[in-house]
Amino acid sequence: MTEKEKMIAGQLYRPADKTLVKDRTKARLLLHKINTTSVEDLETRDNAMRQLVCNAGDNLYIEPPFFCDYGYNIKVGNNFYANFNCCILDVSTVTIGHNVMLAPHVQIYTATHPLEHKVRNSGVELAKPIVIGDNVWIGGNSTICPGVTLGNNVVVGAGSVVTKSFPDDVLIAGNPAKIIKTIDNS
Repeated sequence: MTEKEKMIAGQLYRPADKTLVKDRTKARLLLHKINTTSVEDLETRDNAMRQLVCNAGDNLYIEPPFFCDYGYNIKVGNNFYANFNCCILDVSTVTIGHNVMLAPHVQIYTATHPLEHKVRNSGVELAKPIVIGDNVWIGGNSTICPGVTLGNNVVVGAGSVVTKSFPDDVLIAGNPAKIIKTIDNS
């Protein structure tokens, strides 16, 4: 397997791999264009965003500044909105459903590191995929940790740290996040 294949598969990989460095550089150049293009030139910004997040449905809108590692590991459904200062560390896949909204400063991290210091200090890293269902709203300053799956119709309260997966139709909040109540979406 290539280092890129290992990375996406959630195995230990070497981030200094030439292909991965090239991919991150390409993403940084697109992010610079996205984050510095004038508000009057939405077409240029949208084109750069579509190049970066190439697996997105209709009505993708992300307020700058936006940050990610690669972009190509982010898969987004229709009607996606992310407010200012969103950071998605897409070392592994981030799959986001339809009609999802992110408030300001939402952080989504697939990236993680080995717990054992000798392995961690060797320079290898790993990642765990994140899945976010349809009709999800994530409140400001929330963090979604590696390996989390959020079901459909989930609402994440502002400032939450989501360290585990949750089912459909719940309001979650806190650090660590827990179910506050079930939402009646019938």
